[in-house]
Amino acid sequence: MSKKSMLTAEDFNSLKNSEDLKELLKAKSHLYSKVQKTLFYEEELRQLQIELVKLQRWVSKENKRVAIIFEGRDAAGKGGNIRRFMEHLNPRSSRLVALNKPTEVEKGQWYFQRYIKELPNPGEIVFFDRSWYNRAVVEPVMGFCTESQYKEFLVQVPEFEHMMYEDGVIIIKFWLSITKDEQLKRFEERKENPLKRWKFSPVDKQGQILWDKYTHYKEEMFSKTHTSYSPWMMIKTNDKQVARLEAIRHVISQFDYDGKEDATTVLTPDPNVVTRYFRSNSKSID
Repeated sequence: MSKKSMLTAEDFNSLKNSEDLKELLKAKSHLYSKVQKTLFYEEELRQLQIELVKLQRWVSKENKRVAIIFEGRDAAGKGGNIRRFMEHLNPRSSRLVALNKPTEVEKGQWYFQRYIKELPNPGEIVFFDRSWYNRAVVEPVMGFCTESQYKEFLVQVPEFEHMMYEDGVIIIKFWLSITKDEQLKRFEERKENPLKRWKFSPVDKQGQILWDKYTHYKEEMFSKTHTSYSPWMMIKTNDKQVARLEAIRHVISQFDYDGKEDATTVLTPDPNVVTRYFRSNSKSID
């Protein structure tokens, strides 16, 4: 970086607000566009999180039960999305569910049993970081279930979700879409970053090796479990920040809560980022 483009202490001392900072960066730094994007993201996220707080208050008041499911390949951004959703919500009426592998006792139970007790109570929003859909993709790919168990699951899950729908549980199902190259890039970042290294596992490594097998089971899952009462919403997540904003927008767009008309940002998702599953375009989605 040349001396002309370097930021000095004198430059920073002259700043009065964020607009001054943006002008300074625009004049002296090639990183301006990146900083501008980050500032836009932070402000949009703040405005959308305000709407989530309003939505939660309404869900609590109206005794609604909301289950939001995040599925996708490893490193697609499930945890990061959920953290932005939950960051400012009241923990008394919101909850994260991220179950470990089943115990020996749970293996002997009906497959859905351990998930039933995690479903939202009246007035509660529950976020699932992976869900019963483990049996649709991860388990058959990795050999963690039998062919019979897999086929039985695909038959039962639409009826399971229809029972929830009839009982008033609102289910939102997200599939976070990521390209193979982007997944590899994120895996490498996990291994290099000591704060994220815990996320990398042998199962993650298999995600690249077994990419096409994952694709096959993913397509089968969509074709058997995408219904009018419980549809799959696809989110392009190669750009993490955009994906987080648009996921929140989709959830907000599904409810007519108190104070929604006072929102100061766009509440409808970008159709180029968030799309309803259609068989015709599914091959282009990872």
